[in-house]
Amino acid sequence: MKLVEPLGEDPSFFSRPMFGMVACYLRGRIVAVLADRGVPWQGLLLPVERAVQQALLEEFPALRVHPVLPKWLYLTSTNGRFAGVAADIVERIAAGDERFGVEPKPRLPRRKKV
Repeated sequence: MKLVEPLGEDPSFFSRPMFGMVACYLRGRIVAVLADRGVPWQGLLLPVERAVQQALLEEFPALRVHPVLPKWLYLTSTNGRFAGVAADIVERIAAGDERFGVEPKPRLPRRKKV
C-alpha cells in the first residue's frame, strides 16, 4: 500500500477490502481501488463521474475506461509507466482534486439468518 501513503496523511483516509481488492476512501469518498486479481482487475481503478472522464483521459493518456466498470478509469499495472503515473494521480487525489472519487452507495443492512 506504499502507493497510497500520501493519502494516509489526511486524517479522513481509510481503506477496506472490496471484492478481493483494497478500496481507498478520502473525505468520505471512494477515490481509488488497488487491484491485483488479473486483467482487468490488476492495477489502479479510479471511480470518477462520467463528466470528467475525457479531461482525465487527456491529462493522463495512460488511463483507460475500465472494460467492466465503464464509469471508472483504469491504469493497468502492466503499463510500463504505471509507477510514475499512479504516483502522480495519487498526489492529485491527496491535494484535493475533486475530479477523482465518488460518494459510496450506502451499505445495505445484512439480513439476519433464520
